[in-house]
Amino acid sequence: MQTVTDFLDEWATAERTGDADELDRLLTDDFVGVGPFGFQLPKPAWLARHAPGELHYDTFDLDEVQVRQHGDAAVVVAKQTGKGDYQGNPVPEAARASLVLVPADDRWRLVGLHLSFIAGTPGAPPLPAAAAGRTEEGARR
Repeated sequence: MQTVTDFLDEWATAERTGDADELDRLLTDDFVGVGPFGFQLPKPAWLARHAPGELHYDTFDLDEVQVRQHGDAAVVVAKQTGKGDYQGNPVPEAARASLVLVPADDRWRLVGLHLSFIAGTPGAPPLPAAAAGRTEEGARR
C-alpha cells in the first residue's frame, strides 16, 4: 500500500503544477473540497480551478502534517503554504487543511478537503477583534 506521505507529495505536486489529469486520478469521483469561505467544490469544479487563467501556484507545500488512521481511512491535518494567484488575485499564503483519504487499488485517494484561513497570515481576513479596532486581550473580556 502506498504511504500517506507519498500520496500527499503527489497531491501537493499536482496542485502546485496545475496538473488536472493527475488530480483527476488522485481524487475520488465523489470528492468535495470546502474552501476557506465555506464554498463547496465537487470534483469537476475542483479540477476546473486549474484551467488557464484561473488558479496558478508558484509554491505549494504541506507541513505540520498530522496523520491519524481510522480503519481503512486516514485523516490528515496540515498547514498548507503557498504563493500564487486566482484570476490574477493573490491567494492567501497559509491555510489549515483537513484531508480525508480512502484506499483504492492499493493507493490512497482524496475524498474530502476542508481549508480554513490561519489568522494573522498574509492574505487571511483580519481577526474579528482586530477588524473592530480592539486588541485580542480586549476581545476576551
